[in-house]
Amino acid sequence: MKAARLLSLLLTALPASALAQAQSAADPTGATAQGDVAVTIYNGGQSLVQDDRQLAMTVGRNRIEFPDVSARIRPETVNLSGPGLAIVEQNFDYDLLSPDKLMDKAVGQEVTLVRTNPATGAETRERAKVLAANGGIVLQIGTRIEVLRDDGLPVRVVFDRVPPNLRARPTLSVTVQADRAGTVPARLSYLTPNLGWTADYVALFDAAKGAMDMQGWVTLTNNTGTTFTDAKTILVAGNPANGGGRTNWWQASGGAGNGAIDQAGTESGPREQLGDYYLYPLAARTTIANAQQKQVSFLDVKGAPARATYEYVNGWLASSSEPMSASSVLKFSTSKDGGLGDQLPAGTIRVYMRDARGNPQFIGENSIDHTPMGSSMALRTGEAFDVKVRPTVEQRTRKGGSRWETKMRYTLTNARAQPVTIDLAQQGLWGDTRVTAQSLGGQSLEGKRVSADRMEWSVPVPANGTVDLSVTFDSRY
Repeated sequence: MKAARLLSLLLTALPASALAQAQSAADPTGATAQGDVAVTIYNGGQSLVQDDRQLAMTVGRNRIEFPDVSARIRPETVNLSGPGLAIVEQNFDYDLLSPDKLMDKAVGQEVTLVRTNPATGAETRERAKVLAANGGIVLQIGTRIEVLRDDGLPVRVVFDRVPPNLRARPTLSVTVQADRAGTVPARLSYLTPNLGWTADYVALFDAAKGAMDMQGWVTLTNNTGTTFTDAKTILVAGNPANGGGRTNWWQASGGAGNGAIDQAGTESGPREQLGDYYLYPLAARTTIANAQQKQVSFLDVKGAPARATYEYVNGWLASSSEPMSASSVLKFSTSKDGGLGDQLPAGTIRVYMRDARGNPQFIGENSIDHTPMGSSMALRTGEAFDVKVRPTVEQRTRKGGSRWETKMRYTLTNARAQPVTIDLAQQGLWGDTRVTAQSLGGQSLEGKRVSADRMEWSVPVPANGTVDLSVTFDSRY
């Protein structure tokens, strides 16, 4: 077996005095040593912890220990404030008590080896010096050298004491200068990674009613090594800089979303802001346990207007060798009137519809970026099974100089029993590209220039039908 398992079998005993020493900075009942805790959690896994505690002081220098701080604390961000207090020095002890650490620290020291006779239950004790604990345990017992093996025989190691630099819990020790004696209220604040949050949304879409119900959930994830007990919690939606320097445009990631915002909103709401970030305080205090995910609801909207449509985006005047599926798209608004009525933190929206038996079934998901209130949204949930588009370059002619005429045909097919409308977009148009002709089955159909390099057409396709959209472009290349 692995050495780690061997250690777990061996290191099963500590004298009561050693246990008391290990727990000297913490309540042995397991209760937290934290005071009144407030946690501000940012996107990206960084958080600000503010811990108000009552400290017993004498005049002059005092060494104060703060157990139950984050095991991932950034010590350089620590601030301790209180009346008449000045920090002289601080240390963070993060070498935590464990069987492996105990044995590592015992190298060169003596321990007691306890063996139990499996037949009689009788115990024998020997003093042994730990020579090595690298991948296995090597002991000197009297004049012999012995390697402990996991051979199934009952054996354990008893340590005389816990090394002074091993802690049962992550502990920050601070030396302060106090100008008065007595109990002093103090606030310990620091930044820690590995405590973050994400937003998730569940949408139930009703196509017949043209409406959806939207539930928003916050998922808190704590991997700091410490539980934050009964904490006032504020979530901050936004992306604070973390010292990584300026990002050039060619290095930008493009945000968390996938183009779900059709048009950014311009509405303001009552939600509290902090600089350029929005705050989402939890309604009640909560305990954020270590190695735990916790979900809290923050949005619950019923019957918001929504509609399903199809979308296809073609690249720069390109042909396709075969018909391509249109995207299934759910369109809705975040406006106060006729929408969700809130700012949406970046996250993932999962969409459900009821089947013929009335049971909700999952139909797709996609991510969104931080979204202002009043935005028009187009959430792509998947690819249509029976709605296809095939773009074809019918003719490309040089007109002289660097200008070209390109005749495109877009063939749209619908195998559904109901008519559909496909929002067809031609992407990659240069700013001076002009449309000189456009028609749908011989009838005029006007497109809309939605940006410098994109045009869109709303193309109706009959049930079990096919239509051809013909467009002629005059472009520089």
